[in-house]
Amino acid sequence: MLGRLNHVAIAVRDAEKAAKIYGAAFGAEISAAVPLPEHGVITVFAALPNTKIEFIQPLGEASPIAKFVERNVDGGIHHVCYEVPDIVATRDILIAAGARVLGDGEPKIGAHGKPVLFFHPKDFSGALIEIEQS
Repeated sequence: MLGRLNHVAIAVRDAEKAAKIYGAAFGAEISAAVPLPEHGVITVFAALPNTKIEFIQPLGEASPIAKFVERNVDGGIHHVCYEVPDIVATRDILIAAGARVLGDGEPKIGAHGKPVLFFHPKDFSGALIEIEQS
């Protein structure tokens, strides 16, 4: 059901600044900053040989990650994203197993232009889980 690890997201105050460190230290290819108003974040990706690191910064005070960044001033791991072949079928299997989907339960378009959903961290050993249709 789960595919490969797509990315690990790190919430920070300044996504471009944080990503530059990965570019300089690891030679990672750094994407342009992309605002995602529907998710309340600005994203920048650092591409590594086996996965990506997504840096997310709050887009405005109403951002769903604003309080996270306020509590974690230096930044911190926010979520882990896995690829799935069928996001609706995977959602239904996870819900049937007791996982709680966040939001209205309907996939929204994520940073890669593909449908995504998030699941409650209390149902996954404290880790916020994102699934993205591959």
